[in-house]
Amino acid sequence: MPAFLPGLLLAAAAAPAVPAAATPLAPCAIAAPCARPLPVRMVIVTMFEIGRDEGDTAGEFQLWKTRRNLHQRIPFPNGYHDLYYNPDTQMLGIVTGVGSVRAAAAITAVGLDARLDLSHAYWLVAGIAGIDPEDASIGSAAWARYVVDGDLAHEIDAREIPAGWSTGYFPIDRKGPDDPAPPRQDGGEVFALNPRLAEWAYRLTRDTPLPDDPRIARERVRYTDHPHARKPPFVLIGDQFSAMTFWHGALLNRWANDHTRYFTQGKGQFVTSAMEETGTLQAIAYLARIGRVDKDRVLVLRAGSNYTLPPPGVTAADYLLRENEGYAGLAASVENLYRVGDRVVTELLAHWDRYERTPPD
Repeated sequence: MPAFLPGLLLAAAAAPAVPAAATPLAPCAIAAPCARPLPVRMVIVTMFEIGRDEGDTAGEFQLWKTRRNLHQRIPFPNGYHDLYYNPDTQMLGIVTGVGSVRAAAAITAVGLDARLDLSHAYWLVAGIAGIDPEDASIGSAAWARYVVDGDLAHEIDAREIPAGWSTGYFPIDRKGPDDPAPPRQDGGEVFALNPRLAEWAYRLTRDTPLPDDPRIARERVRYTDHPHARKPPFVLIGDQFSAMTFWHGALLNRWANDHTRYFTQGKGQFVTSAMEETGTLQAIAYLARIGRVDKDRVLVLRAGSNYTLPPPGVTAADYLLRENEGYAGLAASVENLYRVGDRVVTELLAHWDRYERTPPD
């Protein structure tokens, strides 16, 4: 997710879980062997909630919890936020906390939790994001095929870069930003999702009606040089650039595009900026090695809450500081995440006899 306004971050950090009575679902203790783990068909991975889990301004988790009846609390003291489960649909909801470190720790803890049987589970990462106005508008939802890491790098402050360098930020095993050596792909720099599953999800959801509202309409009309940024929200395929720094502006937007093309060898297209997926996907990759999860059942959906560069006539600094007062597309992005993602969830759960053993193609 993009780093969001400080008030929201503090609220999320201060209240990681809603007080509720925990009813045991299985006769198993936390971090202990379990003879009868809970079966899980669908895992919804969100990163933050603004305040309470229900009844106030919705963050990423709230709509899933209320609309999908994730009301059975599973204590999770070894993670950021308690887990919530629907025993009828066998659907699990997670809030990892913000950032790749928390995401990796939370997903690892969930994956190793003996109370849960995740062997056939599908995973849907559903979060808000910065969105490149070259490709889409705020409120739009993008299914990723690739997630590229933006943190594993060398960096020289832009005020000290040598003459002729296009940027002071370049891959950690390169000799400069214009080093023509092929990209390394074995150190967590890029994660390729199951392309058939991502394409299936896109085909299933591409015609999903997405609500518009006057606030995001006013925002997108300012992007006179970006035709896609001026469209009402829509569904697309677009890849994610994952970095812990909340960056903004035309030059860094070009860096994200270049970095994504480089590490995907021209196959990927940067569309959304977020923070957590490299941690989430690394944890899933390790868990898959020991048979706890199936890494080919992971989907990443991000919806734009803000643009990654300002409209014409506005400086990057001014626009970034204004966004910190509240994202124009926050409400639209969390609503559209649910509307698009829930179509996939509904299809998978309604035809579990078909998808339990074989992912859709």
